[in-house]
Formats: sequence, structure tokens, C-alpha cells
Amino acid sequence: MTTTVAVFTRDLRVHDNPMLAAAVRGADHVVPLFVRDKAVTAFSERRTRFLDEALSDLDDSLRQRDGRLVVREGDPVAEVCKAAAEVSATRVHIAADFSQYARRRERALEDALTCEFVVHDDVHTVVPPGAITPSGKDHFAVFSAYHRQWADYDWRAQASTPRRIALPRIKAGNVLRAQGGGETAARQRMTSWLRTTAESYVDKHDMMAVDGTSKLSPYLHLGCVSAAELARRAEKAPEFVRQLAWRDFHHQVLAARPAVAHQDYRPRGDRWLDDDHALDAWKAGETGIPVVDAGMRQLLAEGWMHNRARMVVASFLTKTLYLDWRAGAAHFYRHLLDGDVANNQLNWQWVAGTGTDTRPNRVLNPLRQAERFDPNGEYVRRYIPELSTVEDVRRPWTLPTKARNGYPVPIVDLAEGRSRFLAARG
Repeated sequence: MTTTVAVFTRDLRVHDNPMLAAAVRGADHVVPLFVRDKAVTAFSERRTRFLDEALSDLDDSLRQRDGRLVVREGDPVAEVCKAAAEVSATRVHIAADFSQYARRRERALEDALTCEFVVHDDVHTVVPPGAITPSGKDHFAVFSAYHRQWADYDWRAQASTPRRIALPRIKAGNVLRAQGGGETAARQRMTSWLRTTAESYVDKHDMMAVDGTSKLSPYLHLGCVSAAELARRAEKAPEFVRQLAWRDFHHQVLAARPAVAHQDYRPRGDRWLDDDHALDAWKAGETGIPVVDAGMRQLLAEGWMHNRARMVVASFLTKTLYLDWRAGAAHFYRHLLDGDVANNQLNWQWVAGTGTDTRPNRVLNPLRQAERFDPNGEYVRRYIPELSTVEDVRRPWTLPTKARNGYPVPIVDLAEGRSRFLAARG
């Protein structure tokens, strides 16, 4: 009898999961395994709960197929090897990932396991990193060139969903029961969004006060929904599919250059300022710039932030306050439900001008951004109650102190901050 181990990482789903489908195929018994790795779970309470919801839902789906999720805690290499030995596994399956940490984990598993070890590179993205490359290079550095080949690539077929998973005798561990998230919620959201609002995405996705985005990014991050399935089903929303291409673009950059998680992709000689007071004000949504503070307060309240707001707050931190993008990326990574290394770090680098952007000195003026993408101030009033009765929420510093209801004055002059950045960049 053959027994395999299906190691779940951030592919917490049973639908369109090539790793799980391969583990089940031809095996008499399968151990669906998740290892709680404390080295990568130093998140906010909200983000930790979102993971618990996804694991609980995955366990429910496996139980519906006569299996269950086996949960261990500790060093992932040691725990995977231990589980494989317990059931005399002939093969261990895992989805490829592309951070330095994930690569080290895969190499360590390959060295430590005594059975066959299979790494699947087509689980997290629509097009696997490295599947398309420019002539003579290992990755694309320009999105437009990448996107042309990405759109023409022959996407993989949908993986089969297991009907039954036979679990061998093994200590399963405990899954924290947390309802409301995971694959079930992801698929409901995907179906509803595709049916009702996907076609209006191109017109509404930049408007910060409008529910014009899919809000599927947290589920994509944990793999509760398949990026490949979503891309196939969203054909009526090509601009949305283009965003999935951006996600793949960042993954292929990270796969080729893992150090960009912490190092500049294109160093500009920045001498970032050291200003804890400004950084703390930015984190708390107390900078005195309403659209910036609204975004930061949304992050703390919901574990999510509108994409346009993300660009605005990142530009303000790096190009107005002139603070290191890594400080902003770390704060996002801790709190964002969708925070993953590829998209978080490389989007930050794009805004900071150290990444793949061909216009590294681009500065997003928060006042103009608010005028364009929150013209009535709805987004600001939603997250800054001090300004809920203020008519002009873009420039509250022009009002008398009492009318601001305790809202702070700006910590920096926007024009001076921009000039400081441009002078430093030369």
C-alpha cells in the first residue's frame, strides 16, 4: 500500500490544487499536513485568526472527503520528516514557493527526507516563475514585456478535486475551530463578484470609497482560491486579470532575485532618514494628511487597505517623509491579511523607486490623489471620525483648531518633503 504526504503551506484549498491532486493520484492513503511554523507567523491577531479560519475550513473540506487535516507545530522540516516516517510514506508533495525562507525549507526537506520529494511549481500563480523569460535572462524586469508573453502562455488545465481522501493511522493534532473564512468564503466571494461587479472593475477599482475591487487578495495569499482558476473565470474583466499578471510578475522577480525581499532591486543610493516620530505617526494614521491617515487606519481596523490608498501611503512614507521602504513593508506585512513577500516587498519597491518602476522619481501627491479618487471625501470620513462633519476633508489644517475635533496638523509640509526627496535623489 502506498502512502503520500501532502504538505500544505499557503495553498489551503481542495479545488484546483495541483499539489493535492498529485498526492491523491494513485495513493492508497494520504496525509494532508500543515505545520505551524512560528518563524513565519509573527502576525497581528487579526491575521492569525484569518489563518485559523482557513485551516478550520480546509479541515472541514477534508473531513467531507473522509480525511482530515493533520496539524503539527515546530520546525517544518523536522515535523514533515517525522510525519512521513510515522506512516512510511513513499512520497511527500509540497507547493513551490519563492522566498529565501521557502527555498531553504525545500532544500532542507530534499536533504532530510528518505522518500521521494516532489515540488509543484504551478500552485500559487497562473504562470509559474521561470516558465517565460526574455532571451538570455532569467526573468523579466519590465512588466509590459512580461504581460505580453504571460497573456499568450498556455495556462495549465484545472486540477481535479479529490472525491475521497483515505487517512492512515496517525496522530492528527488539533485544528482551532474558527468559522467564517477559508476556501468556502473565498469561493462564495469569487462567484458573487464575478457575477455582479467584475465587469465594472475597470471603472471603479481606483475609487477608494467604492466597493469596486474583488477583495480576494487575502484568499489568494493563503491559496484559499486558485489564481489560475480565478484568471480563467474572470475573462470578462481583463483589467482585473492584468492585476493577476502583476502578481505573477512579482513572483518571477522574487524567484530570480530572492534578496529583493530585503535589498533594493535597483539601488538608487538613498540615504533614508531616521525619524521614529514620523514613522509612528504614519503607522497610527496621525500624520495630519487625511487620505494617508484614512488608509493607515483602514489597515489597522480591517487588515486590508484599498490598493490606491496603499500606493498613496507608500509614496508619502518614502518620497515625502523620505523613510526607508523596508519599515513600511514590515508594518504592512504584519497587519495585511494578504501580505506576502513577493507582492508586498516588490510593490513597496515599485513605489519607493528602488524596484522595477521605469520612473523611479514618481511622487504621488496625496492631495491630488484624494481629489481624483475620493472626490467627495467619503473614504476619509469613513475612517477618520474627527473629520466626519468637516466639509473640506482634504485640507483640514486650514480650519480653526476647534473645527478639527482633535485631528492633528500635518507633520510635514508636502512641498518641502517632495523637494527633499528629489534633492536627495539628485
